[in-house]
Amino acid sequence: MYLYVNGDIVHKDEASISPFDHGFMYGLGVFETFRTYDGHPFLLDDHLARLHDSLWEMNIALTLHRNEVTQIIYQLLEANQLKNAYVRLNVSAGVGDIGLQTGEYNQPTVIVYMKPLMLSSSIEKVCRILKTRRNSPEGKERLKSHHYLNNVLGKWEIGNDPKLEGIFLNEKGFIAEGIVSNIFWVKNRTVYTPAVGTGILNGVTRQFVIAMLTALQIDCQEGFYSLDELKEADEVFVTNSIQEIVPVGQVDDCFYLGASGPLTKLLKKHYERFTSFLWTRHELTERIDMK
Repeated sequence: MYLYVNGDIVHKDEASISPFDHGFMYGLGVFETFRTYDGHPFLLDDHLARLHDSLWEMNIALTLHRNEVTQIIYQLLEANQLKNAYVRLNVSAGVGDIGLQTGEYNQPTVIVYMKPLMLSSSIEKVCRILKTRRNSPEGKERLKSHHYLNNVLGKWEIGNDPKLEGIFLNEKGFIAEGIVSNIFWVKNRTVYTPAVGTGILNGVTRQFVIAMLTALQIDCQEGFYSLDELKEADEVFVTNSIQEIVPVGQVDDCFYLGASGPLTKLLKKHYERFTSFLWTRHELTERIDMK
């Protein structure tokens, strides 16, 4: 496979970064993962907006414009002979001296990874409540950063079965999120999802689903919820930008409607309609008839 590194398209075997990159030395780096559908990078503007907010938090001076990122993606799609792909846009702080730096990073390392993906599937997941607790964000809000040990510990706990997802409780025992997903559940036609204040990553697909629910005039509540409240749900689903909206049939010893859940099916139908559009989540839900 080919990837982009600081202006060049290179084969993965030829790609390299400096051992003095502070993204490697101190974890100062952030990334966004998203899909292309028939060559179109879905919700790219939303991913770039979150990326830029994160770069600001890390004192990394970089602005990536939609046109230049789109051109990089098109070049990689052509080099890798793909149309439907997984894309990881990664920015690390760049080269610095040994020791913590207080000044601005103005020569970051930009890498774009790509691999093939099949079109959406309707695999149903089983979730397990993890013994590992969701750690608190290191800053005011969780970033999609290189600090991934907590997620790795959760993944080690459940293993490599693709049908399994681990669900974190936070340090106070509230439902937080999945290892690589946000979680939603439905009870009496109301949708519930943990608030950002629980320490979760505010996923782009999470935000898009909430926007769809608003457009559909379906009540969605964000808050601090106990495991018992999740267990009483009728439907459960998880979301991320690669796996999209994934029905959940079981959490520990509790069973749910899974792929047959009516609201989960409704959201999946609308999501699949939207993936060919170039708009942001706000434009999509404002301009498209949700009936």
